[in-house]
Amino acid sequence: MTTVSIVGGSGYAGGELLRLLLDHPHFEVVQVTSERQATRFVHTVHPNLRGRTKLKFVPSASLESVDLLCLALPHGHASKRIDEFADKAGRILDLSADFRLDDLERYERTYGEPHAAPEWNTKFVYGLPETNRSQLSGASYVSGVGCNATASNLALLPLARAGLLDPERPVLVDLKVGSSEGGNKPSLASHHPERSAVVRSYAPVKHRHQAEVEEQLGLDDVWLSVTSIDMVRGALATAHCWAPEEVETKDLWKAYRGAFKGEPFVRVVKDRVGVYRYPEPKLLWGSNYADVGFEAEGRRIVSICAIDNLMKGAAGTALQCMNLMLGFEETLGLGFPGLHPI
Repeated sequence: MTTVSIVGGSGYAGGELLRLLLDHPHFEVVQVTSERQATRFVHTVHPNLRGRTKLKFVPSASLESVDLLCLALPHGHASKRIDEFADKAGRILDLSADFRLDDLERYERTYGEPHAAPEWNTKFVYGLPETNRSQLSGASYVSGVGCNATASNLALLPLARAGLLDPERPVLVDLKVGSSEGGNKPSLASHHPERSAVVRSYAPVKHRHQAEVEEQLGLDDVWLSVTSIDMVRGALATAHCWAPEEVETKDLWKAYRGAFKGEPFVRVVKDRVGVYRYPEPKLLWGSNYADVGFEAEGRRIVSICAIDNLMKGAAGTALQCMNLMLGFEETLGLGFPGLHPI
């Protein structure tokens, strides 16, 4: 068995990763850390795990050596302690944004400060299998992915690879997202009377995940706009693009099938009839699938991607990467397809 510990396991992403690992045939979870919740049973914070584990939270000072360490800490914490964590494990997967960007200047522009561990930055592989599978196989250090970046990247990937994006026109990605993106710490914005029934634009410009999309797809003019809606899980990216010339549906089918052929967790959803003709986040709750669809009119292309932000946008993709890092079947532990109705 491969031993694993989760640092910062009291948050939503850490709890979701723990849920997945408890059922994985090749991983054994040894410790889950939390400074605030230390000594408490894990199930008191993640009640869905009641009866599934007897683990208690421990402080990170009690961390023991393991084969693989998963870091689920707030932004900026992992990079400041990376030497300490590397002494505890030969492999690390960091779910935060600390090691997602290769370009250190882009990192400083995006996060407003220099990188805390620039000598480590080049050691990490960006953890999106659909773009970096070969580098992830056998890797020792892997970064997490931004949930909104993942939905945007998968919506745009077929068009970027097929040369169907006009370099003279910007790409606009409108994202509708659930409240779990804000994490599990309460605030005025998450207070139920303030959060319930909202359609609240909270990052109309300058969203940090924009940098990941530009870097992963090699694009220079991508703009993300994010709106909170009355949903807990899920992200829906609707990308508005222009092709260099008028495009036909058959050309788009070729691009999407070519980009996602053999991808175990990406499904092209474009039906002529029915309620679910296009991707819908609700159907993916608890699932690692990404549903991608499209429509076109003349030179205008609308590409759509739906994900569960805690799964394909965080813990699910993390486990997918862990399987690749250790040479296990990539889909192991990730077969749940979602529920309907829900």
